[in-house]
Parts: sequence; structure tokens; C-alpha cells
Amino acid sequence: MVEYGIEDKPPLGQSILLGTQHWLTMIGATVAIPLVLAGALGFDGGQTAQLVGTFFVVSGIATLAQTTVGNRYPIVQGGTFSMLGPAIAIITVLTASGTTEPTVLMRELQGAIIIAGAVEVLIGYFGIFGSLKKYIGPLVISVVIALIGLALIGVPQIISASQNWYLAGLTLVLIVLFSQYLEDYSRVFKLFPVLLGLGAAYLLAVVLSVAGIVDIVSFSAIREAPALRPITPFQWGMPLFTPSFAAGMIAGMLASAIESFGDYHSVARMAGEGAPNKKRINHGLGMEGLGNVFAGIMGTGNGSTSYTENVGAIGITGVASRYVVQIGAVVMIVVGYVGYFGAFVTTIPSAIVGGLFLAMFAQIVGVGLSQLQHVDLNQNRNVFVLGFGLFAGLSIPQYISSVQNAEGITFEAGMSQVPVLGSVLGIPEVATTLSIILGTEIAVGGIAAFILDNTIPGTPEERGLTAWEDITEDEDAFEPYHERYMPGGEPANEKLADD
Repeated sequence: MVEYGIEDKPPLGQSILLGTQHWLTMIGATVAIPLVLAGALGFDGGQTAQLVGTFFVVSGIATLAQTTVGNRYPIVQGGTFSMLGPAIAIITVLTASGTTEPTVLMRELQGAIIIAGAVEVLIGYFGIFGSLKKYIGPLVISVVIALIGLALIGVPQIISASQNWYLAGLTLVLIVLFSQYLEDYSRVFKLFPVLLGLGAAYLLAVVLSVAGIVDIVSFSAIREAPALRPITPFQWGMPLFTPSFAAGMIAGMLASAIESFGDYHSVARMAGEGAPNKKRINHGLGMEGLGNVFAGIMGTGNGSTSYTENVGAIGITGVASRYVVQIGAVVMIVVGYVGYFGAFVTTIPSAIVGGLFLAMFAQIVGVGLSQLQHVDLNQNRNVFVLGFGLFAGLSIPQYISSVQNAEGITFEAGMSQVPVLGSVLGIPEVATTLSIILGTEIAVGGIAAFILDNTIPGTPEERGLTAWEDITEDEDAFEPYHERYMPGGEPANEKLADD
């Protein structure tokens, strides 16, 4: 049940809390990605804190841009794990060649991200993904969305052997309790299950730490943080552009674009809206490309894409208000510039974040599988496409990871068993691009399901395309920002005047 639709505007005080809740759902990735990058780059403590703050600011500004002039969905933008792999690969190559200065490594990442972002801008605004929409039905979308959640099973906040499972379990139980069992008893439980669950678990962790029973929460980072943190464009220096590095980052961008395509459908379903039309998809991806360029300019060392965690929060809370997400974006920007806030976020134990992730990612998987209601699962071809897409998406990246991690075996050597590949994998750009695509669950599963669903004989009714077309929003349901108002700022029509 949707409590607040996309166009609804809850009271400001309530919106601030709801927006903060949206922001908290993606705090794990927003902190985890820069911490991983900082370690690989060799950043010191001050540089690491600066990088975390930069992620917050870029995420907030990119979210405001997407929700205002992009696809206008209530969807948070932020760092992506799809582009973390290419970043680590670039750093590894540079350090192996003797380049170890942290800021030089960062500048190489910036250049690669800017080029990848520019390519995504072209993909979006030239309508490449939108033109494929008529070939992408419920089966493909189901596989992609389900893999968005399933691919994140291995995040360290969930699987770490040293994880505090008592705290993680408490967080999960509280979120499920408030969102699923107690939602009918109080509107507060329905609207704020994440905030209540995280808050209660964090309060317990603080009490236990202060009492000296366990050492979970430390406030030293807050005491040492500056009041204001200057975050400016090109703060690490001017970007460096290397074609081979850009090729690898473009592969990561394509994987994140496929994920975003699934996210758009997922958030539309959770918000009770029709499936996005091709115009909305194109403008969303085009804006994500601009977000990537902006991330490169600001120096995050990572890109910007739709946040799966935020989509899961909409499903659990029923709050799909664009206004709420925009308020949350402002919170992110403030947190980025105010050193104390950013430092406070880093005190949240990873166990609490892990409990949150379990609830969020489970919701995403369920939403993906719910797309199958439009498909005739009595048809063997549909069952096979679904099963193969999911299994290939989970297994092939595991193989690629095993090859890359095997001592003395490079990706090129491991794949050279295939004669055709053996001759082309000597080209670094080809090897890097292929390894990134094949190592990304969403890309492998989505591509596999797409090929099978469009080549195995089946009627539009059996594949769910007929029902899919019926629930897709009309072409005039979305008007880009530049078309919403006539020259001079006057509304183009009465309907828009009422928005």
C-alpha cells in the first residue's frame, strides 16, 4: 500500500524525517565504497574523510537533478559497486607500473569516469536504451531486478565472519516487526520502520559501549572532525585521461545502466505507477550520465547511479514521494559539508547496516519476482528463461572472480581456452571490458534473459508483453523538464500548471 504517492508532499517536519530515513537506507554503500577506494588509493585519515564527504555531496546534488529534471522518479542517486571493480582494476595496473601517488591515482579515475559519463549521456539522450524497451518484457525485468538484490548477498556487512549477529539480527527483527506486523497499529510504524529499527539498535549499541560491556561505537571521529569540510571541483587536481582505463569504466557504467533500467521499473511498481515509457527511461539514463560526469569533476573516484536500497525503502515504507526524496537529498548535502554529521554517520556499526541490508535486498528480490504475474509460467520456455537468467547471473560472475583471484592465472589466460577469445584478449581494453561485464551479475543475467526471451518462440501473451504494454504509462505521461514550460516560464498547459 502506497502511503504517499510520487506527487504527494507530506508536512515539512515529517518529510525531513522521511527523507532522512531514505538517506539512511543507503548509508552502508555510501560509506563502504569510499572506504574501499581510500584504502586502495592509499589515502590518509583526512583524505578519507574528505572522500566520504564528497560522496554525500555528489549524491545529494545528483539526486536533486534526477528528481527535478531527470526521470522525476523518487529515486536516490549515489556511488555504484558496478564501477568500483573497474576503479580497483585501474589502481592495480597503475601501482604495478610504479604510480603510487594517491592523488595521481584519483585523477586517473576521474578522467575515466568523466568519459564513461559522457558516453552514458549519449546513450540516454539519443534514446538507445529506450528503443530496446519493446524487446524487454516482464521476464527480463524480473531477472534483472531480482539479481539487483541477489547480487548483494555477499556484501561484507552481511557475510563477514566477525559480524556482530546479535546486533544485526535485532535491527532486522525490528524493521520487519514495525513494517510488517505493527503497521496497522500506528501510522508511525508504517512510515518510519527503518528509522525506528536503526535508531533502537544504535541506541542499544551506544549504551553497551558506554557501559564498557562491548566496544562497538566510538565517538572519537566526531571529536576530531572539522566543523565545515570544503568540497570543491577538481579538489584532487585536474583529471587524467587514459583510453584503456576509460574502456573498463565504460563497461562498469553499462552494468550500472542495466541496473538502473531495472530500478526504474521497480520504483514505478512500488509507487503504484505504470511501467516507465521509453522517454522517461532515456532521460533518466541521460541524467545519470551527467551525474557521472559531475562525480568525476568532484573527485569521488566512483560514478553515480540509482540506489537499490532506496527502492527497497519505498517498498517497505510505502513512501514514494518525490518531495521526500528531495528533502533527503538536501540532508545528504548538509551532511557532506558539515564535518560532525559525516563523522557521526561513520559511527553506525556495520552490523546494524547489515541488518538493514537484509530487509532492503529481500524486498528488491520480491519485487523482481512479482513481475512474473504478467507471464504465463505454465509455458516451459518462460520457466527456462527465468531459471537460466538467474542461474547464469549468479554463477558466471563467480567463475570470473575465481579466475581473477587464482594465483598465477590472469583473466586472459583463463579464458584463452576459447580459441576466438584467446586472440582478442591480448588487447587490454577488450580484456578489461569483457571481464567487467562477465563479472557483473546484473549484466550477465539480464543479457542472457534478453537473448533467450527474444529468440525462443513464444507469443506476446505468453511472454507477458501484452499485459506489459497495458500497464506501461502513456507516452505523454512524462514530459522532460525543458518541455514542461513554454518560453518565459509559463506552464505549457493546465495539467502542468497544477503539478
